[in-house]
Amino acid sequence: MAIVILDIPIQFGTYLFYRPLDAARGALKGLSISATTLALAALYTSWVVQALARRTPSERSSPHFNLPLLVYLAFTALSVLVAGDQTLSLFEVYLLLEACLIYFYVANNVRTRQDVLFVVSLLLGGCLFESLVITVMKFTVTASTTWDFPIHIIAEGLGDTGRMRIGGTIGVPNVAGAYLSVMLAFAAGILFGDLGKAYKWLASAVLGLGGVALIFTFSRGAWIALVLAMVVLCFVQWRQRGISLKRPIAIFVVIALLYLPLHGVISERLFGNDQGSAQSRIPLNKLAFRMIADNPVLGVGANNFTSAMDQYATSEFRHEWLWAVHNKYLLILAETGIGGLLAYVAFLLSILRKGWQCWKLGDSVLSPLALGLVAAIAGHMVHQGVDLFRDRPLQQLLLLVAGLLAAMYKICAADQRRIPLSSKV
Repeated sequence: MAIVILDIPIQFGTYLFYRPLDAARGALKGLSISATTLALAALYTSWVVQALARRTPSERSSPHFNLPLLVYLAFTALSVLVAGDQTLSLFEVYLLLEACLIYFYVANNVRTRQDVLFVVSLLLGGCLFESLVITVMKFTVTASTTWDFPIHIIAEGLGDTGRMRIGGTIGVPNVAGAYLSVMLAFAAGILFGDLGKAYKWLASAVLGLGGVALIFTFSRGAWIALVLAMVVLCFVQWRQRGISLKRPIAIFVVIALLYLPLHGVISERLFGNDQGSAQSRIPLNKLAFRMIADNPVLGVGANNFTSAMDQYATSEFRHEWLWAVHNKYLLILAETGIGGLLAYVAFLLSILRKGWQCWKLGDSVLSPLALGLVAAIAGHMVHQGVDLFRDRPLQQLLLLVAGLLAAMYKICAADQRRIPLSSKV
């Protein structure tokens, strides 16, 4: 499992049947084969062997499923039937299936608190590594640096400002920013729990170095998502548990200390001229609505937005930037239909519900972790309204933490059921 977790930021892998022209317009560019692919094969083989080795049915627990996730996978697979380019669709179905396998494995095989802490330590360690890579790249590479080997590094120029946006080993700076915003909110949640000093020091290091790295991605959506997540986290902690304001204040002091030295470039990025970047996304939304109107049930096919664009791009789009729509919800609706979107939203809400239930159980270790993930996912849901997050890192991170929430709730609920029994002894 360590390989699966660490491969989210490191992204060790390649694409088979690479489609550069489709990739240049925002499609998933090939069949992803990675360290995660090989690790999952080994994990599932081991799991099946262990299950077969159990002698009695009583030793076998019923597996956990997430119905909305399975329905979303089914709609995505069904959309292949109507896709103009079925090969492109299969790339998407395969990647989603791999992410679902991560969810299913984590939800069913993280069974103890030690397992949870093992996953937490690897998530934090991976984020710390990625933050260090991004920070080092800021001072050692030039704009448009691309290293396209099994481990990729990317740095992009930021318009004509002369500044760089760093994507690290994750790749695209917006994706790196989204990854960091989720992980920083999770790290902040750890500070409210009783995990011990080692975990809190590690979480603090992630917040400090990761906050710097997040700034270097220059991802406005990620910045906003993190602020929203931090507000949710601190507000709920204060309202529900009546905690001291010391830790929330300390978190915002850290954010302020990171902001002040770079307030000029941050303010310029947020409020300055973005060379039409935000404005250029409006025509893409119009294209998406045209596709949705014509294909409301199964969409145009998974990963087929870009291949279907030309038949919907009339003369008014002649001078527009044509790319995959920068809105995850519109993208799913356009590609897989209304059923796919409803299933995806239901899945996200089921994650939040499971995390909230775990928080309400009041476990001193796992409940704050759950709240941190709930806040992180809530911020990411907002971020998905302005970006597509089609590639591997965010899909796998989201499904992994969703599986972790399901596992943590199961552990907390089981412990709660044991308390009355132990008190009677």
